[in-house]
Amino acid sequence: MPMFAFEGMSPTVHPDAWIAPTATLIGDVVVEQGASIWYGAVIRADFGKIVIREGANIQDNSVLHVNDGVCEVGRNATVGHLCLVHDCTVGEQALIGNGATILDKAKIGARSLVAAGATVPPNTEVPPEMLAKGSPAKEFVPLSETAKAWVDHNAAIYQSLARRHAAGIEPLDKT
Repeated sequence: MPMFAFEGMSPTVHPDAWIAPTATLIGDVVVEQGASIWYGAVIRADFGKIVIREGANIQDNSVLHVNDGVCEVGRNATVGHLCLVHDCTVGEQALIGNGATILDKAKIGARSLVAAGATVPPNTEVPPEMLAKGSPAKEFVPLSETAKAWVDHNAAIYQSLARRHAAGIEPLDKT
């Protein structure tokens, strides 16, 4: 997996985390136990620090960047495919839907769901256990039973899948 130090700061990855071989980590990145970083994801911490908490997953082709503070993805949170998470806080067990954008200093509450394709503007606070939808996301509604199921189970699904990938992927020789 490509990992790079930047100005003396190097990524720190717990031995029980899984990083896909094509994910890229740069600078002051911390990946805690049981977290997973999927194919094509880029986590670049050159201005500040990015912390991926225990059991969280950053899915394929998502990009995380930080300004001069700390960008944090909470314990057992999910950042779906193709997301942009920029200089914000994602709460514990929150789920960021595919293609969503979370901007500077936004705070996503614990067990919240940001709808696929939504854009959470800078400095926005999404309350815990709410669905944020729209672009910009200004409408917050209680989670439906279906949404609660996604929030309840997504982290465990990806933790299991990460173990399968760690044990089961093999590079193919193209010669």
